[in-house]
Amino acid sequence: MVQSTGAKKLKCAVFISGNGSNLKSLLQFNKKKNSPISIELIISDNPKAKGLKFGKIFKISKKIFNYKNKIIAEKKIIYEINNKNIKLICLAGFMRILSKNFIKRFKGKILNIHPSLLPKYKGLNTHQRAISNNEKYSGCTVHFVNSRLDSGKIILQKKVKISKLDTAKSLSKKILIQEHKLYPAAISKVFSL
Repeated sequence: MVQSTGAKKLKCAVFISGNGSNLKSLLQFNKKKNSPISIELIISDNPKAKGLKFGKIFKISKKIFNYKNKIIAEKKIIYEINNKNIKLICLAGFMRILSKNFIKRFKGKILNIHPSLLPKYKGLNTHQRAISNNEKYSGCTVHFVNSRLDSGKIILQKKVKISKLDTAKSLSKKILIQEHKLYPAAISKVFSL
């Protein structure tokens, strides 16, 4: 557990690509007194990401980066992160793989939420893969990011029962509800005030 000094909140950036439902739950958590983080920046690779609207709603600055050239995009992101003195990066449905150099630079400071019980079902289409393999349970995992896809040290997991009637869509909805609780809990576990 990392104590933040003198009850100062950790400055945090959240990376998104889509709807931003995990971003929204982190922003709500961010407002709580006992939250160890202060979200200062929203970063997206997608100018059409619906989650960007939360920047306006919660008055958080947001930046969009064109990923046609990953090296240039990451250089610009690093500049923004350093500029705002960001100490924690939360990936929340960010659909880009960060470079090894980027990950090394922020070692131990990048968290990700993944919609499966890692180490099972790394990568994409996790819900369909779990159903196709007749799994009884799936769930979600918050983990540290390392240079191997969805392989970093696990912080917390939440199991979700798969019913016989579940589709990838219905299972996704069930798991998303748990993701919204798990991400704040994992942050609280690692970084306490």
